[in-house]
Amino acid sequence: MSFDWISDAVPSPSTEHRNRALARQAQLTKPTGALGRLEDVAVELAALQRRDRPMAEQVPVLVFAGDHGVTAQGISAYPQEVTVQMLHNFAGGGAAIAVLARELGLPLQVFDVGTLAEDAIAGVLTDKPCRGTRDISREAAMSESELAHALSAGRRAIAECPHADLVVLGEMGIGNTTVASALACALTDLSPAQLVGAGTGLDEARIAHKCGVVKQALSLHRAALAGENAPAWEFLRRLGGLEIAAMAGAMIAAAQRGVPVVVDGFIVSVAALVAVKLQPRVRPWLLFSHQSAERGHAHVLTALQAQALLHLDLRLGEGSGGALAVPLLRLACALHNGMATFEDAAVSNREQAR
Repeated sequence: MSFDWISDAVPSPSTEHRNRALARQAQLTKPTGALGRLEDVAVELAALQRRDRPMAEQVPVLVFAGDHGVTAQGISAYPQEVTVQMLHNFAGGGAAIAVLARELGLPLQVFDVGTLAEDAIAGVLTDKPCRGTRDISREAAMSESELAHALSAGRRAIAECPHADLVVLGEMGIGNTTVASALACALTDLSPAQLVGAGTGLDEARIAHKCGVVKQALSLHRAALAGENAPAWEFLRRLGGLEIAAMAGAMIAAAQRGVPVVVDGFIVSVAALVAVKLQPRVRPWLLFSHQSAERGHAHVLTALQAQALLHLDLRLGEGSGGALAVPLLRLACALHNGMATFEDAAVSNREQAR
């Protein structure tokens, strides 16, 4: 396996369709800008989808799960077994994202790209190079071949969604806020104090311990990642997780196919940071669903120059915030496509009357 496919071409949003969408917005029966960011979203979707009538009907939710060796350092309020237990919960329809997907009519696909599960789980697709990563505070998280497999697992998942208008990405993995924090620190000028948060519900004393583990990991890998010669994927190999790699691969593959991606919370946003580092042309294809209550998420969104659609104090993960944004995206499309123009409704346009 190789990383060559990551550099494949990514299309640019259509300037022609954006301009036509802007022109339509100017003619709809409302004051200019009255629908705020709903207008912006509709225009961006029109440009990305290259459609005069953007859509958010076919929206699969892809959840990637992996385990993390760093849990041995006591950085989670929950034991590592919870990752695999939650896979059964996803498949059984009891997890929050399963409920949201069911209520919204969104197909849910769950991928084991690196959990400790020894056997296949009914209702979960297995595509993993190994069972869990290594402890980032002591060694590199994964080998080069394991990383290549995980990135490609995300690509394969996107290939199974040929008719998607959008895709929502989510994750599950005890310990993944720790590795995401370390990865974001390494990729930005942000400090562990800015990024390390409660995760699974830690108190301040345990957050301080978690912060210390992140600092230890950064110190261990700093020399290897210093300077301009370290390839972008090396940050992910040393400090990342298999599910984070799979999501980064999925974002790149979706952008290459011209499919916008709805980004969930802190973990998925760090995967977005990685994806943009690997392939900068991915950035326009990312729509950020919400700003979570996890301490570092606002900082990561700022690093990505992203503005979230929702602020609901979520910190669950699983793609839950991404799913909650889908009705908003659907309504933005419906307003853009279905509202009458001033001419259609025989309503005077104040701007034209001047």
